[in-house]
Amino acid sequence: MTLLARPTRRYDYVADGAAIYDESFATIRREARFDHLPADAERVAVRMVHGTGQVDLTEDLVIHPHLVRSARTALEAGAPIITDAHMVASGVTRARLSRDNEVLCALHDRRTPDLAMLMGTTRSAAALSLLEDRLEGAVVAIGNAPTALFHLLEMLLDGAPRPAAIVGCPVGFIGAAESKQALEEAPIEVPFLTVRGRRGGSAMTASALNALAQEKE
Repeated sequence: MTLLARPTRRYDYVADGAAIYDESFATIRREARFDHLPADAERVAVRMVHGTGQVDLTEDLVIHPHLVRSARTALEAGAPIITDAHMVASGVTRARLSRDNEVLCALHDRRTPDLAMLMGTTRSAAALSLLEDRLEGAVVAIGNAPTALFHLLEMLLDGAPRPAAIVGCPVGFIGAAESKQALEEAPIEVPFLTVRGRRGGSAMTASALNALAQEKE
């Protein structure tokens, strides 16, 4: 096998992975505000900022005081993670899951398109109904579709099994802010994390899951 040589170094930059992480987290802590968040949620917020490059993200974070404890306890007990998008599932660092937890997404289930048509909703939303029997004690992460978050809330208000925690960070211009406001205001008694407004997405949601899975930064 021929050994590959790195290209000629022409730029001044940090190339050590561990050093990049350390300085990144230090920069985030210098520039972002965390005093309005639960104390045990700081590392979750840092990870989310790291995943987006937006230090002002913390200003819009809403984190239930029991979110970290409830989600981490569930994951340490082997609970599954249920997501609305394969991009969220792909972003979960499996090495951080102490119990080799299942990461479930039914978006590509062959039943999903017909169910979505029957329900008159998106595939992302309908896919959650296919996983209703796995909701009890799970960690549910919505990082893409506002319709999925609305659908989840409607399922819970109709009496579906209660998850241990909800990370609700769908992104977009139609329904995203409204779905997250609904999560904040819903009388469902499930600890949650959300970010107000249009921001959200798979990277942000996966970053939150990775921080919740393990306290180690």
